[in-house]
Amino acid sequence: MDIKSGSGYPAGALSNFTPHPFVFRGVEVSSMEGFLQSLKFKEPDMQKHICTLTGIAAKRSGAKKNWQRHQVLWWDGEPIARDSQEYQDLLDEAYHAMFSQNTKARNALLATGDAVLKHSIGRTKINETVLTRQEFCSRLTTIRDEFRNLEK
Repeated sequence: MDIKSGSGYPAGALSNFTPHPFVFRGVEVSSMEGFLQSLKFKEPDMQKHICTLTGIAAKRSGAKKNWQRHQVLWWDGEPIARDSQEYQDLLDEAYHAMFSQNTKARNALLATGDAVLKHSIGRTKINETVLTRQEFCSRLTTIRDEFRNLEK
């Protein structure tokens, strides 16, 4: 199942562009795309604003940020190396927060059943993107399995 905006349910509902509000470490987030793009901004107030965005507006907000040069992203004013375990832990925490707090997101994820999840439009190199295809799809699969095990 190819996860991307504009696809039918449930794949389209799992796009990072989709509005799925949740709270992450006290910050209101409107979509995962808003959260991911916010990581490109050093200033906490700007991050909070970017977190309120969804869809293409969220994507465009961080498009011109040149984080790749130094491979550093930010949360709450603190630098995080893109290739660090700290960064992976931050992503895990954010995705868990969204699926734990947002019933529509969780239901869409569970509706994928046993489908193999892919993201054909995503990038594969960590130095080029804040979230690779593998990071995205493996998180969705792991969280789906966790929620299914809780339902048993």
